[in-house]
Amino acid sequence: MSLLSLSGVTCRFGGITALNNLSLDLPAGAITGVIGPNGAGKTTLFNCITGAYRPSEGEIRLRGESLLGMPPHRIARRGIARTFQNIRLFPSMTVWEHLMVVQRGGGLRAALAPLGLSGPAPRHRAEQALERFGLAPFRDRLATTLPYGVMRRVELARALTAEPALLLLDEPVAGMNHEEAAGVASLLQGLVADGLTLLLIEHDMGFVEQLCQRVHVLDFGTLIASGTPAEIRRNPAVIDAYLGVEA
Repeated sequence: MSLLSLSGVTCRFGGITALNNLSLDLPAGAITGVIGPNGAGKTTLFNCITGAYRPSEGEIRLRGESLLGMPPHRIARRGIARTFQNIRLFPSMTVWEHLMVVQRGGGLRAALAPLGLSGPAPRHRAEQALERFGLAPFRDRLATTLPYGVMRRVELARALTAEPALLLLDEPVAGMNHEEAAGVASLLQGLVADGLTLLLIEHDMGFVEQLCQRVHVLDFGTLIASGTPAEIRRNPAVIDAYLGVEA
C-alpha cells in the first residue's frame, strides 16, 4: 500500500528545473532510498514533500490527501518529519528540551514540563527516545556541545518524538565512522519493525544496500531508474550517471 505518492512533480527556480516530471509511490512500512549525484534534486524533493518548496506542477499526496499549498507545520502534523543534511539543533537547548519542543503542542508542553504540568504522554515519549537512542547520559547537556555522532542521534530522536508516519532522512550517516553508521542502521531497522516508513537520501551505497528495499535514482532532477539495490547497481544509466564503472 502506498503511503506517499508523487505524480508529475516539477519544481523550477527561474530557468533551472530542479525536479522534472517526477512520479513515484512510497510503500508503507519500508525503507526507500533516493540516490544520485550532487545537484540531482534529492533535497529539493524533500523540500517539496515537507512544504518548504511548492512544486511548479504536479501532485503530492499523503494517504490520498493532497499536501500542495499546506505550510510545513501542517504537513508535519499530518505525519511527516525530517532530518537535515547539515545538523540543525538549537544552540541554547538541552537534549531533553529538543525532544519536548517538537511534540504536538510542544511549545506549551515544553514550557510546562519543568513544573510537572504538561501531562505524562510527551514526557513518556521523550524518555523513550532518550533510552532508544542512547541519549540518557546527555539529557541535560546542550545538544550542540556534544560529539558529532551524538548530535545526529539527537536530531533523529527529535524527529521521532513528533510521532510521524513517514520520516525523511537527508544523509543520516554523513560524517560518521563505520561503527556509528552501523548503530544508526540498527536503529532505523528497529523503527521500521515498529511500523514507521522511511525515505532516505544517502551517498553511502553500502548503507543503502543494507537497508533499502527499493531505490530511486535522480539525475538533473529526472528519475532515471527505480528498483532493488541489486538492480540499481547493475543499471547502465545509473553506472554512467552516478556509480561509475568500478561499481
